[in-house]
Amino acid sequence: MIEQDAGRPSPDQNPLFGICHLAPAVGRLRLHAGLMGAGKSALAIQVGFHRRQAGRPGLIFTSADRAGSGTLSSRLGLSVSAREFTEDTDFVATIGEALPPRGFVIVDEAQFLTPAQVDELALLVDEMAVDVDCFGLLTAFDSHMFPGSQRLVELADDILDLVEVLCWCGQAGRVNARIEDGAVIRSGSQVAVGDLGGGAGATYRVLCRRHWREGEPGPGVL
Repeated sequence: MIEQDAGRPSPDQNPLFGICHLAPAVGRLRLHAGLMGAGKSALAIQVGFHRRQAGRPGLIFTSADRAGSGTLSSRLGLSVSAREFTEDTDFVATIGEALPPRGFVIVDEAQFLTPAQVDELALLVDEMAVDVDCFGLLTAFDSHMFPGSQRLVELADDILDLVEVLCWCGQAGRVNARIEDGAVIRSGSQVAVGDLGGGAGATYRVLCRRHWREGEPGPGVL
């Protein structure tokens, strides 16, 4: 006879443990990291599609997507419905109530997660054995890590780099530089929603370490 571990809640004390025996033995927390233009959103959509094709239930989250609230979209023209998360979203409550065992969670724009929310996602991986795949940027325009991305690096089971994005000079990109009036900006709010090459919101361009340091946005920047 296996006795209940005195240090762990019983199923009637924690609903997450109540279904854990039905779920796979192990879930994974994965961070898919890349610069702007690396294909993070397209891959997030693809991963969700294949898992649902395999019969797995899942939830998809995003924040401040270019296509508007409630949509996860990519520059390739792909899009799916998604739940909008904010810094006030309680992932334990939302996912624990809505997702059955053997499920998966996809979080795009994961750099906007708070460290506490990353801890919540890790808890769900460990106690519900769901797979959580987060897609996002590591660093902001100032070359420093987003707090949510830093926490993901600290806790993720796997950190996967996406395809390389090049600077205008041909070297590997390192920084999502923020551009205003043709100049590389080094101060301001870490979060400013925008896209590559202009459009609504802030303007960004991927630069190598040298050209970010020297403030050279490259040809064609106005």
